Amino acid sequence: MENLFHLAFPVHDLTAAREFYGGVLECEEARSSERWVDFNLYGHQIVAHLAPESTGIKAANKVDADHVPVPHFGIILSVDDWHALADKLAAKGIKFIIEPKIRFKGEVGEQSTMFFLDPSGNALEFKAFADPSLIFAK
Repeated sequence: MENLFHLAFPVHDLTAAREFYGGVLECEEARSSERWVDFNLYGHQIVAHLAPESTGIKAANKVDADHVPVPHFGIILSVDDWHALADKLAAKGIKFIIEPKIRFKGEVGEQSTMFFLDPSGNALEFKAFADPSLIFAK
């Protein structure tokens, strides 16, 4: 088995989380209880925990002229999958807080990126590198 990540994050409403992660992002739902739901996000386990007092963006940092929300999470996709997701999200009416774009254009670490919020105000970033060998380049 390859190494996978697990992320637990707060949501204000499990029904809204199911609609967003299951419906919009098309994540398969796994185990659940009255207080949490497991989802398969591109093969990784994310868990929406009912904790309304802990949701939302806490800060932002300037990155390449954008105000990047903190905290945030997401996946690094292939370029083709990134474009397909950006198109799918736009077609579903998702409002981007940072529109799909190229960051660090022409520099080491050039990447496609987009940010949007789930219904609880949690920020998600999905990105892609034309050259995956540069993901950790300095």
